[in-house]
Amino acid sequence: MLTPRENLLTGQDALQRLVQEHSQYSQRLESLTQKRFLTEDEKLEEVRLKKLKLRLKDQMQSLNQQFHRQSA
Repeated sequence: MLTPRENLLTGQDALQRLVQEHSQYSQRLESLTQKRFLTEDEKLEEVRLKKLKLRLKDQMQSLNQQFHRQSA
């Protein structure tokens, strides 16, 4: 079983990975929005990336809430 400190460090690592992944999706979305016209595949990718970003944002929020509960 992990100590509270180990839980916090593990959670921080997970949060860092989520933030990095979210940033990668944002960069790809930015490159798509710079295009004047999108192909059908690019339109689908844009929708998929937006959904992935939202999912990651929810996960990051959940982890942050857990951190605050553990540190309180």
